Amino acid sequence: MIRAIYLFGRLIKFSHTVFAMPFALSSVVLAHVHARPVTGRTLFWILIAMVGARSAAMGFNRWADLHFDRLNPRTASRPSVTGAISPRAIILLVIGFSALFVLSAYKLGELCFWLSFPTLGVLFSYSYTKRFTAWSHIYLGLAIGLAPLVPGLR
Repeated sequence: MIRAIYLFGRLIKFSHTVFAMPFALSSVVLAHVHARPVTGRTLFWILIAMVGARSAAMGFNRWADLHFDRLNPRTASRPSVTGAISPRAIILLVIGFSALFVLSAYKLGELCFWLSFPTLGVLFSYSYTKRFTAWSHIYLGLAIGLAPLVPGLR
């Protein structure tokens, strides 16, 4: 069980999620500065939403890029490439973390819930922008920029 958690953490670069937390929290402060105060409950669901969305997006990216990752020496040791984590397990991970994101958005409010679906679409489609444009990181910036929007609109 511990090994599986470690492999999934490596697959989705969970350490990067932890690194991004201060940025997510600062967006909470900025989004709510002129609105109602941030409660512990709201903060909890925002953090869960961030973990869910980022983990789902990273898992989807690993699944979508599996063929390319096998050809690239830099990515050849990823658990998805070595077979330590199967493509089916990655899809289950994506579904589970997507559901967690949608649930957290629901807990933040009806508008957040409805906006969670197109947000996931934008996050997932980033994986394919790399195939046709050199500007994929601009698109990724747009996707990341949606993060404070969803909880900020509750």
